[in-house]
Amino acid sequence: MTQVTNFTYDALEVGQKASYAKTVEERDIQLFAALSGDRNPVHLDAGYAAGTIFKERIAHGMFSGALISAAIACELPGPGTIYLGQQLKFTRPVKLGDALTVELEILEKLPKNRVRIATRVFNQNAEQVVDGEAEVLAPKQSLAIELPELPPITIG
Repeated sequence: MTQVTNFTYDALEVGQKASYAKTVEERDIQLFAALSGDRNPVHLDAGYAAGTIFKERIAHGMFSGALISAAIACELPGPGTIYLGQQLKFTRPVKLGDALTVELEILEKLPKNRVRIATRVFNQNAEQVVDGEAEVLAPKQSLAIELPELPPITIG
């Protein structure tokens, strides 16, 4: 189990940063398609994808969005944070095998415990693949919790 702590609204500072990393695997694409219902062949069919501008399969754009959500929930501000909104611009395709890093930066503390956060995702070549901004409701109470283990999932 992994222990994480959060940052309350009062503890957050403009300019504060955090990151979260994940490599895109075949299993991720299959599970995301199953979960979301998005079965666009550019994500799932190599033959189809070869005929597109990408020339190969790419990850779902919202897969990167989900990684941003994980970074906010587990890193900054962390547990107890409530997502209020997200703007995203997909600037480059994400491919299988890409090592993605979500970078978060506190941009502004707003009234009523709301916070604006820059949400950027980069690949292993330091190329930005997503640019965005989130608004969240930061926690009022400090938490230090153990994240539950995820159950094993098989694709069949």
